[in-house]
Amino acid sequence: MDGNGRWAKERGLDRVCGHKTGIESVRAIVEASGDWGIKVLSLFAFSEENWDRPEEEVNALMQLMFKEVTEELDNMMSNNVRVVVLGNRARLSVDLRDAIDSLMEETSHNTGLVLIIFLSYSGKWDIQQAADRMAAEGGDSIEPYLITAGYPDPDLIIRTSGEKRISNYLLWQAAYSEFVFTDTLWPDFRKDSYRDALWEYASRDRRYGKVK
Repeated sequence: MDGNGRWAKERGLDRVCGHKTGIESVRAIVEASGDWGIKVLSLFAFSEENWDRPEEEVNALMQLMFKEVTEELDNMMSNNVRVVVLGNRARLSVDLRDAIDSLMEETSHNTGLVLIIFLSYSGKWDIQQAADRMAAEGGDSIEPYLITAGYPDPDLIIRTSGEKRISNYLLWQAAYSEFVFTDTLWPDFRKDSYRDALWEYASRDRRYGKVK
């Protein structure tokens, strides 16, 4: 989800205003995913690299995360959404970790959309921690040790705001993902933009390196 800061700058607003408006896009895409039968939706909310942003912005983002995690329970329950938060939690505050644990526990029995939020996540970090655990336990395959173990690899990855790179997201898991890049900034990415991306994905011929 990229372009919150640029969206705000274009309007002469503080970057945090862009992040707040971006949350409205999150709600719209989560709602559409549930309505359209999407089984798993993942959102790259905050990367490990994002910790290097200005302290004021990082603090505002963490406060915004805490607010949303603590206030979205009723919405998730009424829409039968199961929330999963994945990433390097050691860097999060105790209060935010506790709020995340509570939201995950409360929604754990929901049977609709699985909403995975990647928070303080890095694809390189994920592979490294998986390799370390695999070596320690004498495993012979890295996939069961990835933080996403038990969840499907992404069929489609959408990148907003005109950027055309993976930015350290799901490096292992994205091996055969389809990509859609759009110039639309995330705060403006709503159901119509989402539908367009899904239609483009549906037109693809996925061969996984094979010949059909």
